[in-house]
Order: sequence, then structure tokens, then C-alpha cells
Amino acid sequence: MSSIGVLRDLAGFFLPVGFVGAAIAVLCALVALIALARAAAGLAGGAVGCWIVGAMLSLTAGFAGEWMPLIASGIALVAALVLGPVVRAVIRRLPARAEIAFVESEAEPAAVTRPRPVVLKAAHQR
Repeated sequence: MSSIGVLRDLAGFFLPVGFVGAAIAVLCALVALIALARAAAGLAGGAVGCWIVGAMLSLTAGFAGEWMPLIASGIALVAALVLGPVVRAVIRRLPARAEIAFVESEAEPAAVTRPRPVVLKAAHQR
């Protein structure tokens, strides 16, 4: 087999691997964004570590001349690292819970009447 044939076969194999790697990297970047927004440092570190594996896999698409999977995974991590703290700052500024307002009324509440219990008499007691 010539080197051109080997190159074409390897490119046919590495291209889908690169796209799968980019998908893994984008999902891990999304997990990192959520973890940074919730201030979960351990989860964010694990997600970025998993992103590295996805980015390395997306690098294999470069063997076929496709660099978009690597660029997409890089943009996803940069967006996660920028937007995560921004979302965290927005979450901190939101009030924790709405305060309950008590309204005092001047009028007396109406008396509540209960219905009287109904006693059923048997037919033979008449």
C-alpha cells in the first residue's frame, strides 16, 4: 500500500475520533462552567482535566487537515472559564429568598361555624 493510501485510511479513522473528542471537550467545558458557577472547585478541576483528554482527542482531526474540532474545544473552555465566574457573580447578587410581608388588619375575623354532625337513625329504631 502506498503512503498516500495509508494517509487516506488514517485520515478516515482519525477524523471521527477528532469530532468525538471535540464533543467530549465541549461537554466537559459545560460541566466546568456549571461547577464554576456553583463554586465547586473540585468538580471544576475534574471537568477541566477531562477536557484535556477531549482536546487531545480532537487534535487527531488535524491529521486529516480539519482543525475546527480543536478550535471548538478551545473556545468552549475559554468561554467556560470566563462565563463561570460571571454567572457566579450574578447568582450572588440575587436575593436568597423573598421576604414574607405580614399585613395587619383592623377588622375582627368572622366567627367560623361548624356544621352540626348528622346522626342517622336506623330504620328499626322508629
